[in-house]
Amino acid sequence: METFNGLMEALNGFVWGPPMMLLLLGVGAFLTVGLRFISLTKIGYGFRQLFKKRTGEAEEGDVSPFAALMTALSSTVGTGNIAGVAAAIAIGGPGAVFWMWVTAILGTATKFAEGVLAVRYREVDANGNRVGGPMYYIKNGLGPKFMWLAMAFALFGIIGSLSTGNAVQANSIGDALGSAYNFDPRIVAFILAALVAGVIFGGIKRIGAVASKLVPFMAVLYIVAALVVIAANVTAVPAAFGMIFKGAFGLQGAGTGITIGLMMLAMQKGVARGLFSNEAGQGSAPIAHAAAQNNDPVNQGMIAMLGTIIDTLIICTITALVILTSGVMGADCLASPAILELLESGTTPAGCEIGVPLTASAFEATLTGFGEHIVTFCLCIFAFTTIIGWSYYGERCTAFIFKERSIPIFRGFWVLAVFASTFALSFESDGDNIVVATFWLIADSLTGLMAAPNLIGLILLSPVVFKLAKEYFDKDKIANDGLIDQDDIK
Repeated sequence: METFNGLMEALNGFVWGPPMMLLLLGVGAFLTVGLRFISLTKIGYGFRQLFKKRTGEAEEGDVSPFAALMTALSSTVGTGNIAGVAAAIAIGGPGAVFWMWVTAILGTATKFAEGVLAVRYREVDANGNRVGGPMYYIKNGLGPKFMWLAMAFALFGIIGSLSTGNAVQANSIGDALGSAYNFDPRIVAFILAALVAGVIFGGIKRIGAVASKLVPFMAVLYIVAALVVIAANVTAVPAAFGMIFKGAFGLQGAGTGITIGLMMLAMQKGVARGLFSNEAGQGSAPIAHAAAQNNDPVNQGMIAMLGTIIDTLIICTITALVILTSGVMGADCLASPAILELLESGTTPAGCEIGVPLTASAFEATLTGFGEHIVTFCLCIFAFTTIIGWSYYGERCTAFIFKERSIPIFRGFWVLAVFASTFALSFESDGDNIVVATFWLIADSLTGLMAAPNLIGLILLSPVVFKLAKEYFDKDKIANDGLIDQDDIK
């Protein structure tokens, strides 16, 4: 395991090196400016469109815009918000949170562009369903000469879905239930696989229906519990923000100056965890938005970008503040040159928790007796919705390469992978943090590989996004008050 972990660390370092971080942040900045900052100034308009009652001509698509967003959020609001934030802070220091924010702010424009292109270039498959995503807008928007790029995304999407959306999530559920309640992972594997099968074999309509009920309920429950913890430790909030901003730029205690290695580590883990959490630029969410019952690409793009705000700027920030204000991270576990030296040698500092246990400890420190149960419950539901959401992404990538006849086979394999990933915990020794770290390294690496083809496609198709957005928001009524109903401008 240690050898494999070392290889994955090397791959992760290459995939998430300066070129990828610059590409990810650069594309977000480029789109933000090119869209004249509407991804930031029109957030309120986006929320109004999400809950607006739609009348007029029938909208093409398989699920409502709200269900499409909930399906996208089901795959983003998960272990990335609970375990991922904790892992970013434990490995990259509190400064990683700042870079998660940067990724999210720029990611609103990226998500907007993905939503626009998903609807603009979607197709109707052999089963009569609206399908789309990066592989389709690369193929239909850029033409046959870029088919290799579309195929590359689909291939990485299949492999990435089995890690990011399946193995990591199933493993987290089994690990959380085993740690909190000593549940047998073999029994958890059977139950989880059966529940997943009951949803995904119903297709996108059943996935959307389940996500529309579970995601809002669990998000509200988690946010309320987290706000109670933060309120109880409100005096520590200023210090928490201080650690975030200092750590973001490698600043240590007074007089120690800037540590470039710590700044790069915070940036790397923050950007990686930010992308893993909200998936802006990764190319997964537009696969869900392509199924929305919405004929206007820009309107769906406005709804798509809300996912980044809800997921990272709200839920991930709240998780980070719970951890940093609870006092569960001692000085020996905070980022420092000594910690950096240990991490670079592949060693986790003794006594320092990572992932779910860190978040659970933070909740339990304030909500003694039931804080850990809240985290475990929320994690399991979030991870479950992530599994069903990502199953749709994986099956669409599979169908793009192998056609619709491959979908039942993929769904069966998906259920088996859920079972295997959870069952594998029965072979692990207690407290084996290297297994958890390896799962996150694999997920990070595959996330980066998925993002590259999508980001290239977004750059090349950006003129289409800019043109459609300008036409949409240049309508007289929108220019005057920004409150026009979509039906009025069709």
